[in-house]
Amino acid sequence: MPKHSTSGEKPQKLSIAFGRFCASLRPWRVAILCAAILAIGATVCSIFGPKLLGSMTDYAVEDYQSAIVAANGAVPDAETLGAAINWGRLGKLALILIGLYLASAVLNYIQGVILSVVSAHYARKMRTDILEKISHLPISYFDQHQFGDVLSRMNNDVSMVANTLANVLTQIITSATTLVGILIMMLTISVWLSVIALVAVPVSLILVSFIAKKAQAFFRSQQTTLGTLNSAIEEDYSGQSIIKANSYEATAFQKFSSTNQRLYEVSWKAQFYSALAFPITHICTNISYVLICVAGGRLAIEGKLMIGSVQAFIQYVNQFNRPITEVSQITSNIQQTLAAAERIYNFLDEPEEAPDLDPVKTINPVQGAVEFHKVNFSYDKTKPIIQDFSVKIKPGMQVAIVGPTGAGKTTIINLLMRFYDPDSGYITIDGVPTREMRRSDVRKLFGMVLQDTWLFSGTIEENLKYGNHHATHEDIVRATEASSIHHFIESLSHGYHTVISEDSDNISAGEKQLLTIARAMVANPPMMILDEATSNVDTRTEQIIQDAFAKLTHGRTSFVIAHRLSTIRDSDLILVMKAGNIVEQGTHDELLKQGGFYAELYNSQFAETAEV
Repeated sequence: MPKHSTSGEKPQKLSIAFGRFCASLRPWRVAILCAAILAIGATVCSIFGPKLLGSMTDYAVEDYQSAIVAANGAVPDAETLGAAINWGRLGKLALILIGLYLASAVLNYIQGVILSVVSAHYARKMRTDILEKISHLPISYFDQHQFGDVLSRMNNDVSMVANTLANVLTQIITSATTLVGILIMMLTISVWLSVIALVAVPVSLILVSFIAKKAQAFFRSQQTTLGTLNSAIEEDYSGQSIIKANSYEATAFQKFSSTNQRLYEVSWKAQFYSALAFPITHICTNISYVLICVAGGRLAIEGKLMIGSVQAFIQYVNQFNRPITEVSQITSNIQQTLAAAERIYNFLDEPEEAPDLDPVKTINPVQGAVEFHKVNFSYDKTKPIIQDFSVKIKPGMQVAIVGPTGAGKTTIINLLMRFYDPDSGYITIDGVPTREMRRSDVRKLFGMVLQDTWLFSGTIEENLKYGNHHATHEDIVRATEASSIHHFIESLSHGYHTVISEDSDNISAGEKQLLTIARAMVANPPMMILDEATSNVDTRTEQIIQDAFAKLTHGRTSFVIAHRLSTIRDSDLILVMKAGNIVEQGTHDELLKQGGFYAELYNSQFAETAEV
């Protein structure tokens, strides 16, 4: 199957993903703006801390020097020194400092709550959009893509983007505000020391941007490979019985290990490059820190700066370097997030089913006359599957479609249900072309009982009401009695409220099939499709299912695909397909008398049965 991959896409796509990510936040722009304002307020409050501490130091030094002057140059004793210091002024500054730090903490908490709520809403919306997108995708998409990859986008990628919204956005806002605020405060203290501090910034940014470009491709590949790994896990888990039955464990493990190894390789490379950002930034900032300490000490000795101002500046340098370091640390998170967002938007941009015509036609009441007129179809447009297919089916007829594997039997059903549209020709129901009807209206006309029975995790009654949510319990009981499954359900410990496991492994294959027949009866559609629905059961269960089929299809136009030709001998019309064409058609007896392809198929099956 072809798989979509983003690992080879150009880095420019990340800027597009970033733009779309910002646009997707529009419903919460007011809340995000409030959180940003609160984050800025919290940062501003904390920025004034070193300045106040420096002022307190300067005031204490001034009082100390005044005490020395008053003592004619002698060092005053502790009592005299204590009396000389203006503790009231220092106390006021200390209270202001505590108030600012408390305000900063409260504002940070509130903005964190706001962004957490926005993040949860965003994740819910994105998962809803993905699920809605799934409902609008053509069946061809699911034929060509792994389930695990779609699941990875809905879970892993959305969670990563939402977590970034809750955590990294705050860091970015705080870091930007801190850089600007502290730069202003440093300039008010000393322009020359500020120049020394700023030298490290462009050097750090240049090195970090170079490393980021290296890491981007690996983060994209990491997300894509993670989707492939999830698909492998899902397939291996759901197919354990087949894997064990075919002694395929070693091969399955080898394939999984190969994908897991590939994920390991791209992951450590991505983390390796992104992790380089922190030590490089740290080295640059520490070098500037040393230079500032030396230069600041000299200025203090020369009397050009007060000791408290040098102290405040050094604290500001530490705070100034911290957001730079934080940005380098979150670089990897941002890259992973943009790669995840890119995968989400790539999925949301997948071509959807062509829209239904407007206005559309409807059928009421439904008679059940079906016609295929010169239908041609191919999946990949290079290898024809159905060629010039034509047949007219009268209301209430049971039509059997037989033929070897690959003849096009299931494709006929896919076209009938409008899972695909013909490349040329048309299909009509009661004279109305299906192209001129809503897809949903076409599909409501049919009930389907397939070879691969599908029951979801829930009670038996919930499963039976899947096609008709308004059905009463009496409607369900009538359907289960007609399909010969009622007594089995009643024998269960909780009856109709018995919970079926996700894989329905607590009931047999025949019981699953009878439940799907009962479900179709509850839905009560005007037409039926039975796709090889007895191929996985024993002879006795097959007869029970055949009796249920007879009740289900009575009075309804029905299409039956069967490998066991003995099950369709009473069909009103048998279409014999070979290489996408109808090579024979007629009743069972008519086709046997012709001695053609159908007779060959039937006699070969009869001979195999006789040998057994």
